[in-house]
Amino acid sequence: MANIPPLDLTQQYQTLGTEVNAAVTALLASGRYIGGAAVDTFEQGFAAYLGVPQVVGCNSGTDALYLALRALDIGPGDEVITSPFTFFATAETISAVGATPVFVDIDANTFNLDLGQIAAAITPRTRALMPVHLFGQPLDLQHLCALAQDHHLAVIEDCAQATGADWAGKKVGCWGDVGCFSFFPTKNLGACGDGGAIATGNADLAQRIRELKEHGSPQRYYHSAIGINSRLDALQATILTIKLRYLDQWNQQRRAVADRYTQALQGLPGLKAPQAPQGGTSVWHQYTVRIQNCGSSRRCDAPTTQPQPCETQAPRCRDWVRNHLQAQGISTMIYYPVPLHQQAVYQNLGYQPGQLPQAEQVAREVLSLPMFPELTLDQQHQVITALKDCLPKIWV
Repeated sequence: MANIPPLDLTQQYQTLGTEVNAAVTALLASGRYIGGAAVDTFEQGFAAYLGVPQVVGCNSGTDALYLALRALDIGPGDEVITSPFTFFATAETISAVGATPVFVDIDANTFNLDLGQIAAAITPRTRALMPVHLFGQPLDLQHLCALAQDHHLAVIEDCAQATGADWAGKKVGCWGDVGCFSFFPTKNLGACGDGGAIATGNADLAQRIRELKEHGSPQRYYHSAIGINSRLDALQATILTIKLRYLDQWNQQRRAVADRYTQALQGLPGLKAPQAPQGGTSVWHQYTVRIQNCGSSRRCDAPTTQPQPCETQAPRCRDWVRNHLQAQGISTMIYYPVPLHQQAVYQNLGYQPGQLPQAEQVAREVLSLPMFPELTLDQQHQVITALKDCLPKIWV
C-alpha cells in the first residue's frame, strides 16, 4: 500500500507547471516584482470571481484580518465576537489591534459559530462579528448579517479556508463589510508562498486598507496613519491568476471526494461524518470527522509505528484511530487540538473549563482525513478500508 499524505501540492504543479513556469519567467524578466500589472490583474480577476467591487491584495490571510480591523477603527476597549474553534490568527489579529476577542461556542455539526448564542454575548463594547467559514463550510450569512444589522455591528468574514464557497448563491466574503482570504499554499486557492486579500463593497474602506498596507501612505512619502508593509508579491499574483481559472474545477473535485467519504463512512460505530450545509455550498477545504472519545485522561496521539495499548483497555478515541491509520501509511491531521479560549495566552480572559462545551469536545474528537482534488479512488478506498477495519473492532 502506498503512503497517503493529508495533502499533495506536487500534483497541482505537475498539471500547471508549464503554464506557471512561462508566466513566472516572463514576470522575472519584466523586473516588476512589487505591484504593477500582475497584482492589478489578479485583484480585478478575483473581484470578478467573487462578484464584489473591490479586492485588495496583501501579504497573508492574517494581515487581511488585521487590516480589516484597522480599517474599521476597531481597537482598545472594543470587543469582537468570534469562534474559539479555528486557527489562532483569527483571535490573534483582534488582540493585535488592542481589542478583546469574545468567544461564542460552536455548532458541533458544522464546526462554525452557533448563531443562536451570539446575541447573548453582545455588550455595549461589541463592535464587530468575525465569523469563520471553517473547513470550507459556509456559515448562514443571511442570519448572521441580519443579527449584525439589528445591533449595528460590522461583519468581518474569515474566509481563509472557504474560497469559492457560497451561501444562497452568493460567494462568502461578499456578505459582510469585508471578507478576508488566505492564499497560503495549502488553501483551496493557494500561492507558492504567502498571500492574502480583502474583499469589500465599500470603496472608501478599500482605499483605507490600501493605505494601511503601504505604511499608512496615501501618497509616496506622505503618511496619514501608522500602517504596515503588507504587499501581495507580483510573483504570487501571477501564479494565483493562473490557479484562479482552475478553482471551481478543483472545488468540484473536492466535493466528489467528500461525497464518497460521506457515503462510505455513514453508520460506522464511533464516527460522525461532517454535514454539508443546508442553504450553502461547501468547498471542503478539510474533510473532518469526529471519533467518539472514550473519556480517558491519557493522550495517545504521539506518532507511532503501531497503536499503543490504552489504559482503559478500550482504546475508543480519536488518537488511537489516528495511530492505527498512520501505521498503515495514512497521514491525518488534527485541526485543532486546543480551542482558543483554552490557549495559554488567553487565560486572562477568564473562560472556565466546560464554559464552551462543544468547542472543547470537538477538539478532543476531530480528525481530518486526506483531502485534495487529486486524491485518487484507490487512495480514498485505502483510507475508507482502514477506517472500516478499525472502528468496528474498537467500538463494540
